[in-house]
Amino acid sequence: MAKVLTSIVLLSSSAQAFLAWPITSRNDINSHSSLKMSEIEVVSQPDKDFLEKKGVFNWGTWGCGVSKFPWTYDQSESCYLLAGKVTVTPDDKSLKPAEFGKEDFVTFPAGMSCTWDVSETVEKHFMFF
Repeated sequence: MAKVLTSIVLLSSSAQAFLAWPITSRNDINSHSSLKMSEIEVVSQPDKDFLEKKGVFNWGTWGCGVSKFPWTYDQSESCYLLAGKVTVTPDDKSLKPAEFGKEDFVTFPAGMSCTWDVSETVEKHFMFF
């Protein structure tokens, strides 16, 4: 028997009717079109003002060498690449892969499972939210 992780409740615009169903896995979320996962957002080489307003240079840092690995985002993450080149392919094939590299700002949605394909060593600032 599947364990219920949570329930999702959708209210109509009049808030008089609702629909609820149990969510037993992340795959359940992807099966409901009204709950479609967001795409990976890439801002190509934003200006310094954009980065300073977000506080990017005070965030943590992380890096890895050329590699390929699976990853799941329990929380949303924004990151700014200081070096490297990456292609991230969501497991949900209705979402587009994202290619990004040095000086790009990227945001990943919470709940997304994907594969990171690092073709050039990565160093980045990152923040989960």
